[in-house]
Amino acid sequence: MHDSADAPPTGLVSVVIPHVDDLANLDRCLALLAGQTLPSGRVEVVVADNGSAAGLAAVRAVAAGRARVIDAPERGAGPARNAGVAAARGDILVFLDSDCRPEADWLVRGLAALGGADVIGGAVRVVAENAAAPTPVEAFELVFAFRNDLYVARKGFTVTANMFVRRAVFEAVGPFRNGMSEDVEWCHRARAGGYRLAYAPGAVVAHPARRTWDDLVRKWRRTTREAYLLARPGGLRVLPWLARAWLVLLSALPHALKAMRAAEIGPLRDRLGAARVLLRIRGFRFLEAHRLAFTRQEAAR
Repeated sequence: MHDSADAPPTGLVSVVIPHVDDLANLDRCLALLAGQTLPSGRVEVVVADNGSAAGLAAVRAVAAGRARVIDAPERGAGPARNAGVAAARGDILVFLDSDCRPEADWLVRGLAALGGADVIGGAVRVVAENAAAPTPVEAFELVFAFRNDLYVARKGFTVTANMFVRRAVFEAVGPFRNGMSEDVEWCHRARAGGYRLAYAPGAVVAHPARRTWDDLVRKWRRTTREAYLLARPGGLRVLPWLARAWLVLLSALPHALKAMRAAEIGPLRDRLGAARVLLRIRGFRFLEAHRLAFTRQEAAR
């Protein structure tokens, strides 16, 4: 266990944002960063562009003096964040996604929490495009997406959409790895090295909910593959992987009841929509986990 100082860290804060083809959200994110209550002289923003179709010049035009834009040619969120870290000058690293919307005191609250731990995960509040009429997928995400409080408390990681860490700690743990759930893998490495992870409920960013079934499938196809690569369930180790897939499927019914009682969504129509999406996506995840297990097992023979 590493000792953490009680006082919030001082020095330059580098906010690192990976970006690809998300100019409108990036513009909104940078505007909110410019309005932070932390003095602007303590903050630099580094946008690591991961091959946007519009090109670096278009990204720099959106940044318009609010951020330094660098090229991150190796594809993947992990390598883009690593490139941002390499270009950053701060002693404190803060990771944020381009579609996140930080509250005005986000940096102040996160840094205060970093005074008592080595790695901080902040709160991620999911928002629908039209709060009065969410799509069924949005209603599902309002209840089940980005539960960073539970990720920190029960699973030992924070999402990199809202993460604070001292540079010295990041460098001791090492860079993010590509092709897997890089936030999970990095945080597990950090905790194995004795670094303390904590949750900061006051360091809040909002994140738009996914709106369509195709959006949700793309997310879970990617995250299931990343989890598979992280677990590396070859040979008999595939059995715990398959057991977990069954647990995911069997938990769908009690979680559907949770959706029906959720305070985050209102009318019965929206609750039923969220429950239907939950049952459908749990079935997809179950089948995808088995597909990965058996196709990769077969390929390894």
